[in-house]
Amino acid sequence: MKICVISAGSWGSALAYLLADNGHDVNLWFRNEDKAKKVISDGENTEYLPGVPVPDRINICWDIEKAAHGCDFFVQGAPSRSVRETLEKFKPFIGENSTIVNIAKGLEESSGKRLSQVIEDVLPNCHVATLSGPTHAEEVALKIPTAIVAASKDLKCAELVQDVFMNERFRVYTNDDIIGVEIGGAIKNVIALAAGISDGMGYGDNTKAALMTRGVREISELGVAMGACADTFNGLSGIGDLIVTCTSIHSRNRRTGILLGQGKSLDEALREVRTVVEGVNTAKAAMHLAQNYEVSAPITTEIYKVLSEGKEPKKAVYDLMTRDRKKEV
Repeated sequence: MKICVISAGSWGSALAYLLADNGHDVNLWFRNEDKAKKVISDGENTEYLPGVPVPDRINICWDIEKAAHGCDFFVQGAPSRSVRETLEKFKPFIGENSTIVNIAKGLEESSGKRLSQVIEDVLPNCHVATLSGPTHAEEVALKIPTAIVAASKDLKCAELVQDVFMNERFRVYTNDDIIGVEIGGAIKNVIALAAGISDGMGYGDNTKAALMTRGVREISELGVAMGACADTFNGLSGIGDLIVTCTSIHSRNRRTGILLGQGKSLDEALREVRTVVEGVNTAKAAMHLAQNYEVSAPITTEIYKVLSEGKEPKKAVYDLMTRDRKKEV
């Protein structure tokens, strides 16, 4: 199969390498021509995946028409804030009935839409799936065993994605609950910011366990209100993704939270992390979704206030801990 990967960040590149190893011909699209030429010259992506050679079956592109030429299977990795804009540019070169696999995790801030909904807005005649789960690009690129979920309203589409990506070190499960898979993948980034803030403030395992447990409850309640299946949040794209994002040194959201907990401003933290931090872009949209669906989301709300209103993390913790008494479930 000839595949176009739209995004040459760490995750897009890692999956492009995996697809090439699976025997597919891959066009890996870079937004920036100079960066693309540097990767060609170096033979590796030193910015995102240093030390990992670019496979021979990877064709590095920066021209959109050339990147899309001959492809009817696309992997969409642009971050949430630019999915719509990027796909509008690709639209003239994407044929009807193509398969679009979203690998980004977030919500469109202006509309609150899930990213598969954004893709359907732009490309209404294509088949859409989402690939999500507890996956760090650095580990996938190093061929460390990983499990993930391919979700689509059309189970045949999810099964196609499963067949294309799956190998002996990358196990892919299918799920037809794309709402649950996307909500789990998006909002766990907000909870990971909270876990990082806790770490940065010097709090312990008790605090993080509480944040993660109540966080998955918060995610699940919103997802179910939106039409998701509750069981999805007990799986790889729910609690699995939450665990890895809240605990790993690779997690951009946790690292950003740590810096915030240490007293740095959001701008300072983002400059230090230097890559897209989806939880920052998602918090506002997630809070508004919770309000629209009349679902209690106290952690998400407090993180939004820390990020956007300058609330002190210690005050946010105090307000979370002193809310009205309630039953756990």
